[in-house]
Amino acid sequence: MTTSLRYSLFDVTYPDSDGLPMAESDAARDYLIYGVEALDSYFQEQTDVYVSGNLFIYYEQGNPKAVVAPDVFVVFDVEKKKRPSYKTWEENDKIPDFVLEITSKSTASEDRGTKKGLYAYLGVKEYFQYDPTADYLKPSLQGFRLVEGNYLPILGQVNGDRLSIHSETLGLELWLEANGEMRFYAPKTKTKLLSPKEMEQAKHQAEQAQHQAEQAQYQAEQAQHQAEQRAAKLATKLRELGLDPDLI
Repeated sequence: MTTSLRYSLFDVTYPDSDGLPMAESDAARDYLIYGVEALDSYFQEQTDVYVSGNLFIYYEQGNPKAVVAPDVFVVFDVEKKKRPSYKTWEENDKIPDFVLEITSKSTASEDRGTKKGLYAYLGVKEYFQYDPTADYLKPSLQGFRLVEGNYLPILGQVNGDRLSIHSETLGLELWLEANGEMRFYAPKTKTKLLSPKEMEQAKHQAEQAQHQAEQAQYQAEQAQHQAEQRAAKLATKLRELGLDPDLI
């Protein structure tokens, strides 16, 4: 590499943002946040798993136009740390292993076409799409696995009125609930992955339920104690009258 070329590569600016909103709608934003937070929490103990979303991924050094920003993505075998953007040449050329796009009116065509082709070209092992409105994807949750450079649909399983698709890359299942919501599940336990906010809500609800149970137990014990006191007083009265309470 010549000195001038080395300088030109180092002088290139790679923006961290394009100034656009991170999501087109509340629903798209909510699922973007859920996907990132739930997966980040799930992999929190693994220091070589990086989870992010709506972050610029630069995949060609020296070309700031070679960029894509998946809604949710997971990269294995890289350091877990905060990044302003993800530059593949700084990460041993490691491409995301899993990508999830939250499809909307303005992104539906690109998610099905341009981005799908780009992710296949880059080597993203699994590509999922989810449409919260169910207006642009049928079914509204779809998964694809890279096989010899091409994406093949991942067959899902219908469980009653729910659809589940297994992600080999994550070791998780993506479920399309009966109400149309998308959630990640741990396949062995069938437990839903919660975001930190949902975990806090679940913890609060559990604490409330425990408090109510303790209150109910206390009230039951008090009622039993009062009943025993009344019975003892009645027995004393009967004995004062010369009656045997055990024979009444």
